[in-house]
Order: sequence, then structure tokens, then C-alpha cells
Amino acid sequence: SPLRALEVSIQTRLEANLEKEVVKFRKKLKETLPGSDWDPLGTTKGLPPERADVVIVGGGVMGWSVAYWLKALEPRRDALRVVVIEKDPTYSRASTVLSAGGIRQQFSLPENIQMSLYSAFFLRTINEHLGVVNEPPIDIQFNPSGYLFLASEDEAAKLENNVRIQRAEGAEVSLLSPAQLKKKYPWINTDGVAVASYGLENEGWFDPWSLLNAFRRKAMSMGVYQCFGEVISFTISSREIMVPEGELTFSHINYVRVQMPNSLEYQPVECSLVVNAAGPWSQKLAEMAGVGIGPPDTPEGIKLPVEPRKRYIFVWHCPDGPGLDCPMLVDATGTYFRREGLGGNYLGGLSPAEEEEPDIQDLEVDHDFFQEKIWPCLAHRVPVFESLKVKSAWAGYYDYNTFDQNAVLGPHPLVENMLFITGFSGHGLQQSPAAGRAVAELILEGKFKTINMEKFSFKRFISGEQILERNVV
Repeated sequence: SPLRALEVSIQTRLEANLEKEVVKFRKKLKETLPGSDWDPLGTTKGLPPERADVVIVGGGVMGWSVAYWLKALEPRRDALRVVVIEKDPTYSRASTVLSAGGIRQQFSLPENIQMSLYSAFFLRTINEHLGVVNEPPIDIQFNPSGYLFLASEDEAAKLENNVRIQRAEGAEVSLLSPAQLKKKYPWINTDGVAVASYGLENEGWFDPWSLLNAFRRKAMSMGVYQCFGEVISFTISSREIMVPEGELTFSHINYVRVQMPNSLEYQPVECSLVVNAAGPWSQKLAEMAGVGIGPPDTPEGIKLPVEPRKRYIFVWHCPDGPGLDCPMLVDATGTYFRREGLGGNYLGGLSPAEEEEPDIQDLEVDHDFFQEKIWPCLAHRVPVFESLKVKSAWAGYYDYNTFDQNAVLGPHPLVENMLFITGFSGHGLQQSPAAGRAVAELILEGKFKTINMEKFSFKRFISGEQILERNVV
């Protein structure tokens, strides 16, 4: 197809443009001395600086992870001027803090397994990375109770194959027969379960806000600017390039326009690179830069396939429910739950079927969804949940990649200085330490070093080659 024919030309051009940006960075890094114009106190309170090397749009855990790693990996202190822009000062609608906080290695793609293994290592040693002098030690309240996946007869072979991949990547995962499952967890009804997999280490859940705040505080202590405001537009320069297969338009973001909260005031920020860490709203941000607004069936017309999907989390009480050994259980139906603190409290949810996706205009909770879809599955799998009582509920957004439910990492082929870190489809929080490092390496070194993330590049949307993750919860 014409799109496939253009892919090689685009990729060649992309590599050349990215290398050009990296050369600029290296030159700046070498020239940076203690007497440079870097002045962390020299801007108006609340406004971003007029110039920055890297503008990160999105102050969730992904954005702050990139910011931290840029400062941690820069060759000398204050070599880079980094700004993080977040439109929600309260974080009341932030995907990070509204998530269930799980971490697992039980994925089907080696790269996803590697990211979560790295993140588990990072979280175990978090104070070595994110500890701030004269601040209390970081406690993310990690509960290492593991993930337990249940599979029906139809899904058993797929789960067993996933476990082989996980073990090959170094994850400690065991397979359990129904009899072994019943012995380990007597409260489970094993009806319809053919096999189960259980993560023996590095799996469980933690407090999302603690991780986000730790990244943010550490990055700010290293000189990163925090700005609360909304990106309303970009100033872009473009040029047409003739390639053998046709004409392509390449764009470069020169300025980011940031509007302050509850104000008509805005600040243009001149920048070298823009990192799109806008999560569920990253497609909208990409469109501001011209991504996906060209004619259909052309590279300019290919959208970033990431959109907000609303997900509910319910909290219920059941005094006779599973005890302290309760894992994060993922049923064959997709229903999941875990213990929440002590005293017989649990939280859980279920991703709706495609045709039942709820309206995303607000974060209202549909309580009928629990009664009609979730509770019957819970009561079947854990009979004591027949008498549970719902205490509270909330909703949050997935940054859902409709193409293949996997991350989008790295530069756009035509908008030369926009890089993506989005589309994690529900497993972003747990992979944020690894993903943030990967994007920082790409910016500073021009390539991925710790984990090869090439598979997650935007170019797969041009070629139409999906990389499906089979273990999406």
C-alpha cells in the first residue's frame, strides 16, 4: 500500500531528525557551566519559563517519571531546563491517583514483562532513587500479595503459554491446578477453572499517590519546573519534502502556549522537545500539533489511537471475606478484586464490553454496573461475597490504545520534536519507572538503552502491524 511504501522513507527521515535534535542536546550539555543562564528563581510565580529544553505535557506519573530521569541522567547538574505542565492542580481527575495501584509481571509481551520487572526493582530501592535530603523516607505501602489469574478450559493454553514467556524473562510465576488452588485459597470456588497462575514475587499493589508525589518532589528538588496550566496551542513551522513515494510535510514545534488556570493569561514557552504525556487526552494534544488531521490513508492522516475510557472501582465490605493472604485475583470473566487494608474491605472492578463502554463526559459511577455485571461474578467465585455491602466507588480514565492496547513510546515520524509516552491501557502506573527512563534515554542518547522499546513506536500505526498484549485487565 502507499502507506507501507512511505514507511521506509519516513523512518529514515525520522532517524535523521532525531539525531539532529540529539546533537543539539549534546552540544548544549557540553557548553553548560555553573555560570550559565539557568535561574530557577528567575520567573514569575505560577508561570512557566519563557524557554525550556524539554516541555512535558501531563503531570501524572508518566510525565514526572520522564522529568526525574532527564535530571538523573543528565551529564551535569542543571544541564537541561525541564518543565512539567499539568492542567489539574487538584489531581482530582488524574488517572494515576484513581487507579487500583497494581504491579505484575504476568503479561504476554516480553517488553511489558521487562518493564514491570525493572519497575519492581526500582520500587524496592525507591529511596535510593527518589529520596530527598532532610525529607522522611518514602513509603509507597507496597503489599506483596501477588496476582492470581484464573483461566477457563478455553483460555488455559493461552495462560500456560504466557507463563512460559514470563519465566523466560525472569519472572517467578507458578501454575496451579484447581486442586492446588483450592488448597492454597479455600475460599475460592474453583468451578470452571482449568488452571491458575500466581506471581511469587514482585507482584501486588501500592499507593499510586505516594509514587507520583515521590517522582514530583525529587524532580523539583533537582530543578524541574512545575507549572499548572493548560496547553492551548503550538506554534509550528512546516516544510514539504519530496520522497520517491510522494510529498511529505514535516513539522517542528517552536513554542508551546500555556494558559493559566482560571485566567486569560497565557505564556508562550520556546522549546526544543515536547513530550506528550497527556494520558487519556494525548490524542487531542497530538492533533494540536497536526497529528492525524491530514487526508485519510496518508501518514499525515494517521491519528494517535489513544482515547479516554472510563473505568469504575468499587469498594465493598465483607467481614467473612478472604484474609491477609488475599492476592489481586483476576477471574476468567475479567472481574478483579483485592484486599483493601484490614477489616474485611476489598476493592475491584471489571472492564466493560466494547459495546457497553460508558460515557466519558464525566466521572459519575454507574452503580447498576456493579449489581448487574460485577457482583454475580464475585459471588460465584467467592461465595462469601454473596453478602457483601458496597461502601464507596469512584471512576477514572484509562489512556486506552484502541489499536493494540499497548504503549506508544518515542517520536512522531512527521512532527519531528514531539515524543510520546502514552497509551498504556491500564498498566501505566506500574511501568512508569521503566517507561520514563526509556524516553529520557531516547532524548539524551538518541536510543533506548535499558530496555529496547522500538516495538512501541508510532510507526506501527503506519504499517498496520499490531503488537497485542493478551493480559489486559
